[in-house]
Parts: sequence; structure tokens; C-alpha cells
Amino acid sequence: MFTDLSKSAMLALIAATALALMCSPSEVVAEPMARTGQSEDGWRHSSTAYAFLPAQTSGTSTVAGSDVDLDLSLGDVLDNDLLDFALAGRYEGWNGDWGIIVDANYVRLGAVIAPVPGPEVDADIQQAWLGVMAAYRAVNTTYGQSNRRLTFDLQGGVRYNKLKQEFDISTPGPNVTIGGTERWWEPVVGARLMWEINDKWAGAVDANFGGFGAGGNDLQVIATAGVSYRAWENTSVRFGYRYYSIDYSTDRSDGPFALDMSQHGPYLGITWHY
Repeated sequence: MFTDLSKSAMLALIAATALALMCSPSEVVAEPMARTGQSEDGWRHSSTAYAFLPAQTSGTSTVAGSDVDLDLSLGDVLDNDLLDFALAGRYEGWNGDWGIIVDANYVRLGAVIAPVPGPEVDADIQQAWLGVMAAYRAVNTTYGQSNRRLTFDLQGGVRYNKLKQEFDISTPGPNVTIGGTERWWEPVVGARLMWEINDKWAGAVDANFGGFGAGGNDLQVIATAGVSYRAWENTSVRFGYRYYSIDYSTDRSDGPFALDMSQHGPYLGITWHY
């Protein structure tokens, strides 16, 4: 009965999900290396605000047993007026070779879908997570004639996830709601290589893996490569390219609920050091 309507709602979900992930964390946005003249002893802190712009999104999204293939460009996402609120940030604190990393992300999107013909659909999309990882600097050395810094970090911790994909369908009788909210905890492991290019520029590559079947999330992957530019003494601007994928699935009372998706595109961030 609701097949065509569910398809229309799912198309909105696809754009909303892609937009939600525009604000998701980039693992190389914070620079834990000591600044010139700064001691390795004592705490070094950095806080970052960031955004990820998915140039291409592909995969499959499922709500109430209805599957829709994902094939979106950045233009497709930005053409939809869906964003209600977004907040994304990252903190890193280091003392010697040990550090702590905290990622926080929340996005809420909404849309009223009125297919012709068909009843009105109110879409409510939310994605949030909070990750906490311990980090250890396994390599801290220099390279080249200029003795530029090079570091390699190992990371491990946990991440709390929330994913809401809910549609309230207006019908001649009682309204029908499909989808809902899923929450889960998952382990996270990662590694990061960073190196100084000169006094202003630094490069970094990073890989991060989460899920491993916990809570229905088979695997979540974040891989980034980028550079940072120290525009001011305590402020850096960061940009680069990122790959993201998630393979989450579970069963709800109204049918399968899943997201099997990959994205890639540029990211941009600004970091404050203190």
C-alpha cells in the first residue's frame, strides 16, 4: 500500500543522510605535535570545528524493508533544503607520548514531502555520535636535513552512535510512522602519520575502523589525507580529502532498517591550539 510513498520518503532520506555526514569528523583535523618552542612535557590541547563535503555518495538505504540505491553528487545534496541544526567538534589533549581524543557530532534534518498524488510525509532525520579514544605516540622522530618532525600514533577507544530515520505518513485514517531510532556502542581503532613540511605547513594521513559487528554495525571506515596551515600563532586551517563508509543493519517491527553506504570528498576545518 505504501510502496510508492515509501520510495518518495526514502529519496528524501538519502539526501538527508548524505547531508548529515557533511558534518562528520575528520581524523586529521587536530595537530598534537608540539609547536616550535613548546615543550613536550605538560599538556598540549587543541579544539577543532570541521565540515566534510561528500562529492559522491553511493550504496543502499533501507527503512521498513524498502531499499533505495544511493547515487548522489554534492549538488544533489545541497539542492535539498533539509538542514535544521548541525554541530561538530573534536578535542585532543596530549602529555608526552600519551593523548586523549574526543569527537562529537550532531545533525538534525527535516523535510515535508508531498508526492503528487499521495499523502504528506514528515521526515525526521538525526545522526549523532560521541567517540572517546586513547592515543599513544609510537614514533616521534625527525627526518631530512632540516630535522622536520615526524610522528606515528596508535588509537583505540569506544564510540556511541545514534541514527534516526523516521517518517510520519498522513493518511485518511490514523497517521502511519515507519522507521525509528537505533542506538549502539562500538569499538574503534586507528592510526595516524603526521609530518612537518616547513614552519607553517604539515601533512597527515589517517585510518580509523569501528563497528566489527557491535550493535549491528559490521564496519565503519574513515580514511583521510590532508595538510594544515598555521595561519596564526595559535590557529591552523586544515583541508584535504576523505573516504567514509558504514555498513549498519538491524530488524525493527516494521521491517529491516539498514544503511550500507560509502562517500568521498573534501573536508575543511579550523583548529585552535592552547
